[in-house]
Amino acid sequence: MSLRTNFTELLEAGSHFGHLKRKWNPAMAPYIFTEKNGIHIIDLNKTVVKINDAAEALKQIAKSGKKVLFVATKKQAKDIVADKVKPIGMPYVTERWPGGMLTNFATIRKAVKKMATIDKMSTDGTFNNISKKEKLQISRERAKLETNLGSIVDLTRLPAALFIVDISKEHIAVAEAKRLNIPTFAIVDTNSDPNAVDYAIPANDDASTSISLITGIITKAIEEGLSERKMDKEAAASEEKETAKTSRDEAEQLAVDAKFKTNDDGGSSKPAGGAGKKPRRKVN
Repeated sequence: MSLRTNFTELLEAGSHFGHLKRKWNPAMAPYIFTEKNGIHIIDLNKTVVKINDAAEALKQIAKSGKKVLFVATKKQAKDIVADKVKPIGMPYVTERWPGGMLTNFATIRKAVKKMATIDKMSTDGTFNNISKKEKLQISRERAKLETNLGSIVDLTRLPAALFIVDISKEHIAVAEAKRLNIPTFAIVDTNSDPNAVDYAIPANDDASTSISLITGIITKAIEEGLSERKMDKEAAASEEKETAKTSRDEAEQLAVDAKFKTNDDGGSSKPAGGAGKKPRRKVN
């Protein structure tokens, strides 16, 4: 199995730069190569392996038809993550993490449904029967909900996994996922504890180039999983269609065979040309 990235690619993206030595988390020691000018340098050979492990695991999750929730609310990551994730149709949170997003998922779903209700009001004529002030208040509420929850509108159930940029900033998301036993994947810098997540990718989580490279690799892996799932479903549908056709052909053949058998049996039971009949005695 070929690796999804290499040392040089990560080096050029600045993924090796960690935080100041005085800000380090000792749990990151296995992933630190050296220290230079008071800054820790991450061992990119280990990063390559960790990226590959995370990408393969997420590919399988996507292939199974489950959702992966991306979380990145820091300024330099939010736009990058949104742009990378939108094409593959996965949910993401790039604004404020709503407390209870996972642990109180039912309430979050109600807020999402409220957006749909407001949209319906604007199309069924309800807006025409309320005052301008009420209409403005509802519109503002809709805009606020769209900003915070618009990217998870299709998330109808808890995600199968979380991919996080900067677990120190997104510690609430990590804690909620851990409480619900949801697997966590994350870019982890030298100031964070890699043991807080299931799949830690040691790398610079501040540089936009580093975030872009790693997130791009992960989303590509998920896209592969989705593509393989589609191919498997098409193959299964084709096989089912072929099986149905074969069964139909066999049934038709059995019907034909039964018809011929009936004709053969009927012909052999009747004497040909009156054979077998006793001749009449002539009376003088």
